[in-house]
Amino acid sequence: MRSGDRLGGDIKRTELDLMTAKSAAVKPAGLTVPQYSALLALSENPGAPAATLARLCLTTPQTMTTILQNLVALGLVERTPQQWQSNVLENRLTEAGQARFREADRAAVAVERKLADAFTDEERAQLRALLRRCSDVLSES
Repeated sequence: MRSGDRLGGDIKRTELDLMTAKSAAVKPAGLTVPQYSALLALSENPGAPAATLARLCLTTPQTMTTILQNLVALGLVERTPQQWQSNVLENRLTEAGQARFREADRAAVAVERKLADAFTDEERAQLRALLRRCSDVLSES
């Protein structure tokens, strides 16, 4: 199969373009896309442990631990032992983290809106269905 006939390259190019646009969008807030993703997940799931955040952000627990450590160092996240399992750390946005997240989120949402606006409602639903089908095919054992 010739390289121009392979869908993988098209998918990867689109992902790269999206990540480049989001990176540029969140950079003024002093964040990387993985840091922004973790803050987004935490804003929707306060107290979530690192393993849960890793699943939500589609990364490994080890990578998420590093991201969280960096966010703690920036004063954007606080980690405290869970009440019932002291070896599990709950993660929460600090006030500074909430403010930084809101700043970055405005810019990231603008990227998402620009992308979504390029399609009709029907086309977005069709695109999502096609991407789900790609994922389903690739995850078959």
